[in-house]
Amino acid sequence: MFRCSSCGAFNRVQQPSPKGQPGCGRCHQRLDVTGAPQAVHGEALWRTVMTSPVPILLDLWAPWCAPCRAVAPILDAVGLAHAGRLLVLKLDTQEDPQTAGQLGVRGIPTFLVFSGGHEVARTSGLLPRAELEHWVLAAMHAGTGVRAP
Repeated sequence: MFRCSSCGAFNRVQQPSPKGQPGCGRCHQRLDVTGAPQAVHGEALWRTVMTSPVPILLDLWAPWCAPCRAVAPILDAVGLAHAGRLLVLKLDTQEDPQTAGQLGVRGIPTFLVFSGGHEVARTSGLLPRAELEHWVLAAMHAGTGVRAP
């Protein structure tokens, strides 16, 4: 499943994707099927958490935070590796401090995993890719009740 960055709708796309660039079924805008992280804030975040058919990895970050910038390519790689099975979202805490406060974020970078509309895991700090990916996969499987391989 892939989330349209324009309207927020979830779209089922055959994998591997058919020739050409798929479009969103709701707004018909071009649909990114790479798994790259998407920016989100406020109400769009809550709507996505409550309706996502796949687990969500949420990165709470700020542009002035060096560890946040350092983890960005790691998040890109995790998103690309799990495209369609995991949705990676980024919330800029500087632009949206209210939502960060609602989530109880005390430091950045902070990572949350949501599954079935609920937070199932949380961690903070810069993690190497293997450690972050292992944590995310364990959280995904814990949130779905399926054991990790």
